Amino acid sequence: MLTCHFFPVTPSENSLHQTMENVNNVTEFILLGLSQNKKIKTLYFLLFLFCYIAIWMGNLLIIISITCSQLIGQPMYFFLNYLAFSDLCYTSTVTPKLLTDLLKEMNRISYASCMAQLFATHFFGGIEIFILTVMAYDRYVAICKPLHYMVIMSRRKRYILIFACCIGAFLHSFVQCLLTINLPFCGPSEIDHYFCDIYPLLKLACTDTYSIGILVVANSGMTGLVNFVVLMLSYFFILYTIRVYPAESRSKALSTCSSHITVVVLFFVPILYIYIRPAITFPEDKVFALFYTIIAPMFNPLIYTLRNMEMKNAMRKVWCQNPFSIGRQLF
Repeated sequence: MLTCHFFPVTPSENSLHQTMENVNNVTEFILLGLSQNKKIKTLYFLLFLFCYIAIWMGNLLIIISITCSQLIGQPMYFFLNYLAFSDLCYTSTVTPKLLTDLLKEMNRISYASCMAQLFATHFFGGIEIFILTVMAYDRYVAICKPLHYMVIMSRRKRYILIFACCIGAFLHSFVQCLLTINLPFCGPSEIDHYFCDIYPLLKLACTDTYSIGILVVANSGMTGLVNFVVLMLSYFFILYTIRVYPAESRSKALSTCSSHITVVVLFFVPILYIYIRPAITFPEDKVFALFYTIIAPMFNPLIYTLRNMEMKNAMRKVWCQNPFSIGRQLF
């Protein structure tokens, strides 16, 4: 006589099967955004639309003014030109999606688009971090080693530094995505943020992410921290060097660096607050993220133009000439 043996499925086995099934069905996430209140969302839309227009106008003004003037031959403005371009790319990975989501009831993003946004955000953000560090090094060489400045910052070396910034940013972003893309997501699929970032995604993963969180801190946190330390060391040596300068020369050197320091504080402080700690999220993270995704790119042009006489003079020369000649110089 044949007997049938039935092996009961334990709750852990049953939940594992359900988890694997749900993992295969995750095709999109829901972004909770900054607010669910319709009136507040409308106010945010108008505010961030103004910011986005200001970002494009300000950074394009810098790019055109530098490209069409003799400033492009100076290392500091060469790097500023690329910083303005990276600002446009960086904020465009987040802000257009944020603006469209503020007009919709349900803010959905596909899994593929979420991973693409994660990669693009960290890639262009990484470029910005590295360029700011290179600009600090440029100021250090200009002030502390003025006789060797044009040799150290030759045209060839400037392009090598920009290329190195792109490679460093790509490696940072690639590692970030590599740590995220194979995570299992089994619900809920609501991301408490206005864009796809690493920590909110780790929070949704249905697996232990402690070791991955440590790797993320080692990647993102240490990238920001090491660059910030290099920046601070550069300015420490600058301040140490100019202490013996005459008052007028010291004032000029400080005014040249103060704009850069302001940008660094606006950009780095929120980044370090979010990424240098363990992989946990707080509701105020979204507010801090606004500083380095929208506010800093908007204020960069104002900081670099309003406090820089060379930029003001270049803008007058460029924009007071025939607009057709500007087009010929650009193309």
